[in-house]
Formats: sequence, structure tokens, C-alpha cells
Amino acid sequence: MSPDQLRAQVVVPAGIDDSRRPSGGNVYDRHLVDGIVSLGWSLAVHENPGAWPCPDERARLGLWRLLADMPDGSTVLVDGLVASGVPEVLVPHSRRLRVVVLLHMPPGGRGDQSATCREQSALAAAAAVVTTSHWARDRVLSSYSLPPDRVHVAEPGVSRAAVVSGTPGGENLLCVAALLPDKGHVVLLDALAKVADLAWDLVCVGSQDRDAAYADQLAAQAEALGIGSRVRFVGTQRGETLAASYAGADVLVLASRTESYGMVVTEALARGLPVIATSVGGVPEAVGQLSDGRRPALLVPADDAGALADAVRRWLENADLRATLRECARARRHGLRGWDATSKQVAHVLAGVGR
Repeated sequence: MSPDQLRAQVVVPAGIDDSRRPSGGNVYDRHLVDGIVSLGWSLAVHENPGAWPCPDERARLGLWRLLADMPDGSTVLVDGLVASGVPEVLVPHSRRLRVVVLLHMPPGGRGDQSATCREQSALAAAAAVVTTSHWARDRVLSSYSLPPDRVHVAEPGVSRAAVVSGTPGGENLLCVAALLPDKGHVVLLDALAKVADLAWDLVCVGSQDRDAAYADQLAAQAEALGIGSRVRFVGTQRGETLAASYAGADVLVLASRTESYGMVVTEALARGLPVIATSVGGVPEAVGQLSDGRRPALLVPADDAGALADAVRRWLENADLRATLRECARARRHGLRGWDATSKQVAHVLAGVGR
């Protein structure tokens, strides 16, 4: 394509750069936009306000007008959080626009059958769909009747950082996840209560504002379990503050009930930090493995406090295991892809639908 053809419209939820409410989707969208621009594309980015994916009539009307103002034949990348909730808006416009849906969350990820049906209509109308993991792509293809050649994968990239030093005993546990039910903090606290006889402390980084009642419930749970003094909820962190939390950790612990990929996993591995996580969704994909089959992580089933407790106990009691996982994490670090690779993959999809 000529430089004049490297043009696209991008529609994302409002607040993509809101430092108070960071999310994996927002981080992905921002890196993607910056990366595609660096490849020579001209992008018009539109932040669409609304309570996505369940917008009110005003938000629907705003999106309708936004799409209506785009010239016929425009290539339009729409964040799935917006696209999935409004097929009645997206489908009519897809007849004259080349719509690509960036799907951060796989089918059924919101636990609502009605929402899944609406998403099916939206995705069926799109010229292409981009998922953030091979697991999510498989989920899309098994859930919806879409041509496989229209569903693509662009895994999140990661920025490599300095290798963490760690401590001999591996006692500093770190969880990076918003305080929301699907992140499994309840299970994590139950698991840690089962290893209260061992030395450890936990720092929980993540928004406490998105579900304030749930955040209060977690603080009360930690106190009731007798581990309140060993668990610190520090709220949202970004930049150097977040980097310092990673640098002070020995292992990342993630108890999620669902993850399309698990960007915090690769953020940890980019620092040579081992992982203890639930084997859900795209997490095993993010963890990866070395050429000899070893993984830089201990993976356990979701919603199983006993299995998670056993994994933490193994980590804390076995110095050889800690050394092996640290070695694997540092080796895996060199195989991680940057955001430039993600941007190139999505740009290739946009170019393909624009021909």
C-alpha cells in the first residue's frame, strides 16, 4: 500500500490514558496506536464516552454519529468493548466501512448470554477480528460461525526491564490486578491463610475504586483470616512506582478466574520474575515455555485455594525450585516479543481489509 493508503480510524472507550483507571485493554490500545503510527500510518483516534459494553442510548447515538461521519470505504479499528455491545449500530455501518474488531475479551467472558449473542452479530459483520491470544481465537471460532481466515491473533507485547534481584527466602509476593471478583483475590487470601505458618508478605497492586465494596470485603477477609498485617493493598500504580513494586518482589501471584492473555504475567517475566498463577485462558500462553519444555511458573486450577496454597508452600520451602524458576524466568525473558511486533500484526490486518 502507498503511504496515502495507510490511513485508518480507531474507536476506543473514553479514558484510554486515564492514569486513575489503568487496564490491560487501555495499555494495549495505547501501545497499539503509537506503534502503528510509528509504522507510517495516519490514525484518527476517537474516544467514545459511555458505559461500555452496556451503553445507554446517548452513547449509542454518539457512536452512530461518529461512524456516520466517516467516509465510505474507511478502514475502522474498533475496540471490542465498544463494538460488542452495539451490533445495532455496528452492523449497518459495516456495510460501507471496513470494520476490524479488536477483541480483548473472548466470547462468554462477561457471563451474559444476551451479551454473547449481541457480540456474535457484531463480529459476524466485521471484515476481520483480532484477538489477543491463540486461546481467545480458538474460543471465537468454536463459539461463532466465522471464517477462520478472518480471525487473527496479535498477542500483547512487553517492554523488557531490569532483572529483579530477589531475596534468598522468596518471601515477597506480588499480585498485580484490579480488585474485582474475576481476579480471584478471595481465593488468594484463603490460600495464603493456609500457609500462615511460613514467612511471607503480599503486596496487592490494583484499583480499589472500580468495586469499592469488594475491596472493603477483601480487607475484612484478610483481617478475619488473621493475615491482615501481612497483606498490603496499595491501590493503582504506574510508571516508576509500579516498577519499584516489581523490583521488590520475589514472585508474581495471580489467582484470576479468567484471563484472555494475562499481560501482568509477561510484565513479570520481562523482569525475570517467576510466576504462580491459575491455568486459565491465555495465561499458559503468556507464561510460555523454554525449548526444553520447562516453564517459568507454577500453574494451578482456578478457584482452588488448596492447590494455590500448595504451590506457594513449594515455592517458599524449596530453594532449588526457586532457583530453577528464576533461571527459567530469566531465560523466558529473552523470548518475549515487544509491542512493535503486535503493531505490525494489527497493521497487516488493517492493510488486508483496506485493499
